Amino acid sequence: MKGKLYLIPTTLGDTEPLEVMPISVKKVIEQLDHFIVENEKSARRFIKKITPAKSQGSLQLMLLDKYSDEMETQNYLNVCDEGVSVGLLSEAGVPAVADPGATIAKLAHEKGIQVVPLVGPSSILLAIMASGMNGQSFAFNGYLPIDKSDRKRAIKELEKISKEKDQSQIFIETPYRNEKMLADLSAALSPQTRLCIACDITLPTEYIKTLPIKEWKNEKADLHKRPAIFIIHR
Repeated sequence: MKGKLYLIPTTLGDTEPLEVMPISVKKVIEQLDHFIVENEKSARRFIKKITPAKSQGSLQLMLLDKYSDEMETQNYLNVCDEGVSVGLLSEAGVPAVADPGATIAKLAHEKGIQVVPLVGPSSILLAIMASGMNGQSFAFNGYLPIDKSDRKRAIKELEKISKEKDQSQIFIETPYRNEKMLADLSAALSPQTRLCIACDITLPTEYIKTLPIKEWKNEKADLHKRPAIFIIHR
């Protein structure tokens, strides 16, 4: 039998893993020695935290980041042909969603390898859950353009789509540009358009608030360098 590909979630910050994910994640990690990871140091730290007794020397870690050679990553699942299962670890949250791991999940399907997603924290899903917006219809748009005029057009287009489809629009920003994003949203969106900002989800400093744009202009929110999800609905 072929090995499986397990999609293994990690914490969204420095929290105890078993406070935000089920014991099944720990059990799977205990069984595996082969992992595909974005960063070896943080992956080892997470594995040690959730399974302290596991031998670090037994770990076989394969790197998947923006510098990875595509020809090399095509071989990452070869061990599955020998009956060995592999774990795909996200750097934060769930793998393959706003995450380079999607290419490995695609490869697994092409090779006839069973893909097993494990339960864990997703900042995107948790944000829409808490936002009070449309959980029946929403879209994740990744990062918006950096150029000011392009960004303004993108914001207005998302607002238009939201109104036409009654669909909540989700996007993210580099944490050190969060406050600039809020200023751009305040300037471009209609006063009645609702905006949710969800920061530090699952952490002690968690901040989730939804207000019309006209009220955000008077809200004091410290967003600098905090991982955040933005959601708008018109």
